[in-house]
Amino acid sequence: MAGRSVTVLNVAEKPSVAKAVAKILSGNPILRGRDGRSRYNQIFEFDYTIRDQPCRMHFTSVIGHLMELEFDARYRKWHSCDPLDLFQAPVHKTVPEDKKDIKRTLEEEARRCQWLVLWLDCDREGENIAFEVVDVCTAVNPHLTIKRARFSALVPSEIHESVQNLVEPNKWFSDAVDARQEIDLRIGASFTRFQTMLMKDAFNIDTVTDGRNTVLSYGPCQFPTLGFVVERYWEIQAHEPEEFWSINCSHRSDEGTANFSWGRGHLFDYTCAVIIYEMCIEEPTATVTNVRQQEKLKYPPHPLSTIELEKRASRYFRMSSEHTMKAAEELYQGGFISYPRTETDNFSSRTDLRVGHYRMEARKNNKKIAARSKEFYSNTSHKISTDQSSQSRITERSGRPQK
Repeated sequence: MAGRSVTVLNVAEKPSVAKAVAKILSGNPILRGRDGRSRYNQIFEFDYTIRDQPCRMHFTSVIGHLMELEFDARYRKWHSCDPLDLFQAPVHKTVPEDKKDIKRTLEEEARRCQWLVLWLDCDREGENIAFEVVDVCTAVNPHLTIKRARFSALVPSEIHESVQNLVEPNKWFSDAVDARQEIDLRIGASFTRFQTMLMKDAFNIDTVTDGRNTVLSYGPCQFPTLGFVVERYWEIQAHEPEEFWSINCSHRSDEGTANFSWGRGHLFDYTCAVIIYEMCIEEPTATVTNVRQQEKLKYPPHPLSTIELEKRASRYFRMSSEHTMKAAEELYQGGFISYPRTETDNFSSRTDLRVGHYRMEARKNNKKIAARSKEFYSNTSHKISTDQSSQSRITERSGRPQK
């Protein structure tokens, strides 16, 4: 039943996402926002109905994490304690100075609202940011009704469905991020202080040219990565290139070209390679002694895999991980792809795989692409479901003649 209108504070992870979702829900593509305390985070207002409940929507955003984890003041100075003490030192979350304006905006809006709907990205990091927003808002209004919108793409169908099926935020996901942040802080700070103070005299790294202190930084991720880079560099430096020769053989017929692989692979002796080559020229007729057929399985790449996306973008397009994720983020915000930073390879049961192609048709007005997309989806016999997407595979038969 329709009742008295409630005021709903909606918070997204980025200003661009807040603007896109607000335009979809309001049905107004030229929706204008008003300025809040932060000039980068506007507030959009419009009317909407959630499950027959009239709502006055206030839509704003943060910019990534709202809080930072840090030690108590007495442990922040390098010589205030033994680096080992940092593993037991108290830590707490605070809002840094550059995010104070965003915090004030959330506090002002939360005081006037009855509901808080969290539109943060649907991964563990987004869940953690969601609880940071909850902490700020409930501190000034403890009576807020808190809900979570789960969505994977900025397309109207998914956005409308998610707001009509709000869920509870996942505290376990947020706690997992808190644990990881605390581990990173304790390990990084203790080892950075330890090795910097230990080695600054031995290697004369007290100061650099501009007067700042030099820090030998340590991180649980960056140090192993540095090890891989150095190890690969040593391998390249130790490699001594050596010339080799191989013999290639192929046969052309009406059915196509058959390429034969030399069992020996290659020779490092030029004279031996020439002798074997001349023997082949003198006896140009070859006999196929065996044809072996076997089933070969080719697995498609896992869907929704961020690592696989970065690997293939690097291999085929020579794109760095940073460039790849920036492009993916822009495609996501444009509604062409689902959220790129996922931790699953299963499609949601409500995912419509045709949306990206049809949106491309509408944006680019490319009838050729549209026709091919519709033909592909109408002729596809298999259907990807939540429990089948990671198990799908392509089977092909291959015959390989042997010389």
